[in-house]
Amino acid sequence: MKRSIAVCLGLLALASPVAADSPAAVVEDVQGKVTGAEFMDYVTPKAVIKIGDGGSIVLSYLKSCRRETISGTGTVVVGTEESAVHLAEVKAEKTNCDSNQTNVTTRETSGVAATVLRSVDNKAASLPKPQLILYGASPLVEAKGRGKLIIRRLDVAGERQQIDLGGTQLKGRFFDFAAENVALAPGGLYAASFKSSQIVFRVDEQAQPGATPIVGRLLRLE
Repeated sequence: MKRSIAVCLGLLALASPVAADSPAAVVEDVQGKVTGAEFMDYVTPKAVIKIGDGGSIVLSYLKSCRRETISGTGTVVVGTEESAVHLAEVKAEKTNCDSNQTNVTTRETSGVAATVLRSVDNKAASLPKPQLILYGASPLVEAKGRGKLIIRRLDVAGERQQIDLGGTQLKGRFFDFAAENVALAPGGLYAASFKSSQIVFRVDEQAQPGATPIVGRLLRLE
């Protein structure tokens, strides 16, 4: 018992201190007996996840773009860029994602995006620089509750999509373009808006459609 406590304390020491409400990773998949995290949860540094016999979890880190598949009985302590794992098996890989994902929140950038978009509409400015790059052509959009989700292309006239969200999306806040078999154009420059949130993003030229790793196609409209 004392040894278990010491191990957990040691794992916690490996997790760098970060503000408690700052997400470090997103849970892409959960199988079997897992406590402390569910599918599509954001997890913060020092969060403890326990995996039971036959269970597994996939964590994707927003800053480091490290994607971990952790399986077997053990304990996971979330870090800032990777997990500290005791007993369980870890298979890690680097995926394509924008490390700015942790810093680009629409709460902070909506005003900038709105100003840029007005300039584009009035043809008073050149095309804006994207605030985020998506590496999957079928975005997974975080848009909580009811409202109109609008995606429009900025570098090509006429391409516009509007989705009326009724609050029934996954966990009430995630709309998956892959589940609808919809993809945006690789290389395209887009603006997304939902309620008062707006963001400008580009789809990478090599982006593939469909259910590619979530961390590479996550679009957070908060």
